[in-house]
Amino acid sequence: MPEHRLLLVDDHGLVREGLRGLLEDVKGISVIGEAGNGHEAIALCRELHPDIVLMDLSMPLLDGVSAVTMIRARWPAIRILALTANISESNAAFALDSGAHGYLLKRSRLNVLLMAIERVAAGLTFIDPEMNSLQVQALRINSGKTSAGSSLTGRERQILKLIAEGARNRDISALLSISLKTVETHRLNLMRKLDAHNAADLTQCAFRFGLLVTE
Repeated sequence: MPEHRLLLVDDHGLVREGLRGLLEDVKGISVIGEAGNGHEAIALCRELHPDIVLMDLSMPLLDGVSAVTMIRARWPAIRILALTANISESNAAFALDSGAHGYLLKRSRLNVLLMAIERVAAGLTFIDPEMNSLQVQALRINSGKTSAGSSLTGRERQILKLIAEGARNRDISALLSISLKTVETHRLNLMRKLDAHNAADLTQCAFRFGLLVTE
């Protein structure tokens, strides 16, 4: 059996250490690196070429969904297993539509984690057994790949998340090291794409797309 080379991505060091401890003695699995945010995950994918990325969805700087989209666009052979505490069929559907190959709850036991890794590695889709998989699939069929959330770029998701968290345009400009004019342009594009009229509408969209998950 070929060895699965895993990259662990989570903004909590204790979570990464716990996952590494669980997986390091499992035959056929090698943890080749760890990342604390989406930017680090992309950099390590470029450097290490993992087979599978175990990706937390709620992280600072660059959230997991945005990182999933970017990684899948650059390295389509990499398989991605989303890791989250959020038990939401709509968020699972959104994560899968954004490019993830599986959706695993953080409270799952080791045997479920190993099953998820094997299914994703085999080219199959995995949905945590605690989730209603039929509902997830129905939501994917109804939303389709052309849904408004899936049409957003990684940068747009990043800015949408910051807006929903209460950041002003100047704050976003400083945090992302981009011009104020660029932030304003992204904000206008978000409002147009999402048919939003104000910050409250954008915040509702961020919740719907799973960008404000509390873990």
